[in-house]
Amino acid sequence: MYKLQPTEKITGTQLGLLLFTFIVSTVIITIPSMTVMFAKQDAWISVFPAALSGLLSIWVMTALGNRYPGLTIIQYSPKIIGKWLGGLLGIYYIYYWFVFIMTTTMLHANFINALLLPKSPSIVANLTLFIICSLAVFTGIEVIARCNEFITLLILFFIIPLLILITKEGDINQLKPILGGGILPVLQGAIGPAGGFMNQLFILGWLLPYLNKPKKARTVSLIALFGISILIFFIVLLTIMILGPLAGNLTYPFLSVIQYVGIEGSFERLEAIAVSMWVTGIFVKISVTLFILCISISQLMGIRNYRDFIPPIALLSIIGSVFIHKNEMELHNFIVFTFPILAFLNQNLIPMLLLLIDTIKRRF
Repeated sequence: MYKLQPTEKITGTQLGLLLFTFIVSTVIITIPSMTVMFAKQDAWISVFPAALSGLLSIWVMTALGNRYPGLTIIQYSPKIIGKWLGGLLGIYYIYYWFVFIMTTTMLHANFINALLLPKSPSIVANLTLFIICSLAVFTGIEVIARCNEFITLLILFFIIPLLILITKEGDINQLKPILGGGILPVLQGAIGPAGGFMNQLFILGWLLPYLNKPKKARTVSLIALFGISILIFFIVLLTIMILGPLAGNLTYPFLSVIQYVGIEGSFERLEAIAVSMWVTGIFVKISVTLFILCISISQLMGIRNYRDFIPPIALLSIIGSVFIHKNEMELHNFIVFTFPILAFLNQNLIPMLLLLIDTIKRRF
């Protein structure tokens, strides 16, 4: 396996903003439905136990990164569990990221078709997205991180005034009774954001080698997690205050909240802001995922230049996004019920086992 030492470097701030946008890009639209479905009016409480899984991901991935500086999880896995098992784990993670990028692409296509282009084939939106993302990945992670600095500021510039407008329309009585169903629904509501989103901090396993000051990794990751948790908390809270239990029955409840505020207030077509945040955020998410896929395959195969894999991987992702799920309902069920379990397995359990095995080997 070729031990590629990254020449591109990103700063701690850029890493934190990448983590923030990578997760928030899909959270702002989809997460309220997943939490309210189980926790009802207590969904806002579910954010706190969900954040604990993010803390676990940060601790495990930074611990492994400190023990194997300059290497990704694909490179140091064979050092921990052996060449063959490490190679199989690398192949499995490549498969996992393929499923991830195809599912995210299909989610993007459904969102665009529902709001902007209802009669256009989904492959058109996917092709346009991947052309831009492929160009970004070709320029490297450093350029993606620099682009994301502007995109993150743009998202915050739009989302903060929206949250202020929504607060004026909210009804605090929608949050009662607090813990009316006990703690179990709250924990069930935390599974979606924990498994599906908080654990995505697991991308540290691929991004840490590109950090110019590795000692800042844990600090900036914790700051990013704090910002993500606060934003999700307010989005879920305000969605419940506007829609109540109806939020659990909608595919994009926060989008409905934005449309409601636009109708009730003096602003019109506020959903255009939601679409702009979604598209820019998805650009970062797909770009980072495509970058992870390319470097994973290049490192597993011992090929120096990961850019050779960008065109075929992008093409396979576009084709796969059309066929990976039969319809929107199957996609929704996968995101709500299946993906959180896969995320806990791949993003928490396997890295924890790697850390445990490595600790035992170092001691004995």
